[in-house]
Amino acid sequence: MNNNHKNHRPPHVVIYFSDTGGGHRSAAEAIVEALHLEYGDTVTTEMVDAMKNFAPLPLNKMPALYPQMVKAPKLWEASFYATDGRARVRVITASVWPYVRRAVKAMVKSHPADLIVTVHPFANSFALKALGWIRPPFFTVVTDIVTTHALWFDKRADRIFVPSEAARLRGLTHGMPEDKLEVVGFPVMDRYCLPPGNKRTMRKKLGWPLDKKIALLVGGGEGMGPLAKTARAIDESGLDIAQVIIAGRNQRLKSYLEAHNWENPTLIYGFTHDMPDFMRAADILVTKAGAATITEGLNANIPIVMYAKLPGQEDGNVTFIEEAGAGVFAPTPQLVVRALTRWISRPKEYKQVAENARRASRPDSARTIARAIGERLDLSPAPKTRPRKAALPAADERKINSLETRLQDTA
Repeated sequence: MNNNHKNHRPPHVVIYFSDTGGGHRSAAEAIVEALHLEYGDTVTTEMVDAMKNFAPLPLNKMPALYPQMVKAPKLWEASFYATDGRARVRVITASVWPYVRRAVKAMVKSHPADLIVTVHPFANSFALKALGWIRPPFFTVVTDIVTTHALWFDKRADRIFVPSEAARLRGLTHGMPEDKLEVVGFPVMDRYCLPPGNKRTMRKKLGWPLDKKIALLVGGGEGMGPLAKTARAIDESGLDIAQVIIAGRNQRLKSYLEAHNWENPTLIYGFTHDMPDFMRAADILVTKAGAATITEGLNANIPIVMYAKLPGQEDGNVTFIEEAGAGVFAPTPQLVVRALTRWISRPKEYKQVAENARRASRPDSARTIARAIGERLDLSPAPKTRPRKAALPAADERKINSLETRLQDTA
């Protein structure tokens, strides 16, 4: 680790990530944002794509191949559980290390840091082995809410931040020292952590219906499958409900939805920077069980209907939401309609589910991680930490918009 007092420069934090699902990039960017919100220019940050930029063939192709790989969910599930377990992980890492050693050592050497954060399970053991015993502090941020693979847990890490108590318990079963594990939630961008606010005011601003329940459907990366079928089923159900559908960068899906003759008010969006406001203005979130999206829904205090999941790491996401009483798993359009019907016809139950979502939320997750980093590096807080309700300066707004653009591009 470099001596900052001698070098007269801000401490430098490097975050290893990879665009292979699981909200790894979004978690990394949330931590970067939180560090600068908390400490301003007293710290510098850098994100390093460990797989795309450094892994040897064919591992460096994983980010590009990931969307195709998850289209075979049974195979994905089998590989996830077949490789889970400390003994199996030790065998895997020992076997793969000779092949990746040169690349990983090049990565850590070319990106010197005063503190390292990993948000991807494949970066942990390999990076720690390459760094050796004389190294900067090493923090792991787990982005699987419950079903945490053993690759996340390496005893050599200084601290491991997990999203849930269930994840902490899994860490203990994998032999992690209790004092290294801390439950903080899943880190998301600061604009998803604002107070819910007044829905009617936000809907007026957005031009949304004021007299109906509104379901927000998210999942542009799903193509023409579950999202479109689910939206049609809701529209044909006879429910007095409006829909806001986010197609993201999926232009084919957006065009298909726009050409459909909807019976009820239906607003269709492509890529948007307004998702935080959309979450707070909606009544119900209908989505795939991705960690980042369901966390954003909890922070907005709205009930969640999960219409699909990726076997393996997203199995626990469903369990987490259902056990918290914050939503349901509804893997067919008919079951989605049933959940919506129940909540619309039973307002007291709806309010309780929304309250459960609020209780399960952890909107300070990214800030908590940032403060832990700040304490370890003895950082000085920014002169004036921006209050949560304040608008960001234009430069910061452009930076965050750029981050969100890349996020939706990889959805």
